[in-house]
Amino acid sequence: MTELLTPADIPYAAELLRAGKLVAFGTETVYGLGADAANPQAVAAIFEAKGRPHFNPLICHYASVEDVFAHVTAPGVAMVLAARFWPGPLTLVLPRRPGCPVAQLAGAGLATLAVRIPSHPIALALIEAAQSPVAAPSANRSGRISPTTAAHVRSQLGGRIAAILDSGPCRVGVESTVLDLSGPSPVLLRPGGISVEALESAIGPIGRQIVPQEAEASRTLRSPGLLLSHYAPLLPLRMNATATEPDEALLAFGPAPPAVLSFQLSVSENLAEAASRLFEGLHWLDANAPAKNLRWIAAMPIPAMGLGLAINDRLARAAAPRA
Repeated sequence: MTELLTPADIPYAAELLRAGKLVAFGTETVYGLGADAANPQAVAAIFEAKGRPHFNPLICHYASVEDVFAHVTAPGVAMVLAARFWPGPLTLVLPRRPGCPVAQLAGAGLATLAVRIPSHPIALALIEAAQSPVAAPSANRSGRISPTTAAHVRSQLGGRIAAILDSGPCRVGVESTVLDLSGPSPVLLRPGGISVEALESAIGPIGRQIVPQEAEASRTLRSPGLLLSHYAPLLPLRMNATATEPDEALLAFGPAPPAVLSFQLSVSENLAEAASRLFEGLHWLDANAPAKNLRWIAAMPIPAMGLGLAINDRLARAAAPRA
């Protein structure tokens, strides 16, 4: 039985985490499935509940910069980014310090760790109350649409985890940007809630190294969100659609062609609004299209700039061939 908790239950939710249980909670990006990052059995339970491959690392969430850099080494560029973007939707991949207590499985056995400080007040309060970093991938079944409400979590993980801390709808709506700082120069691993343009304004040019086929084949992913097929609705998805077929529902952006069923990401073509509504729209179309005998989702084109880069990344993975 999965308990549904409110913010008033944060002390109890933290108690569940300290006891090795799994608690889903909202962040500014998406809902995370939390476990005590220093408890190997609890971390292993995340992979089991999600059906997640063990080579796919987790992000560890912290409540303060001091706590983060007690566990990972911080080159100067990391300090600059932390000062500018934390708390917020930015994950940094950094080398683990000797004696780092985070379970090896949380980092998929690598010498690096993906870390961030969320900006959601409920998430921060939970991590502080737990008195430990919280490993938390998205609170969904592996490969499926990420959750941005407590109801989304319950539909996929109800009965598989101890509790869901209802934190309201997620403001950003797509996962954090992941930047690898473990090498000689910064490399973008996953576009997300902080735009590449914003990052480059702070630290200069960033390398791109997003090759899903190579990342998945290596079985040594440096970051979450690199699997080829990911964020997928139950219905197959077609990108860059300018019209719909008779058996297609429409994920619209701006002025839209006629459709039997459509979900509008942003009438005004606002990328921040579209990002915040992306996973909500995919969940909604998945739930409502079958009643109208629709078998596909057609997604309209999204500009590949700013948050559009993250939206297109999620749509491309949702549209990828499935195992």
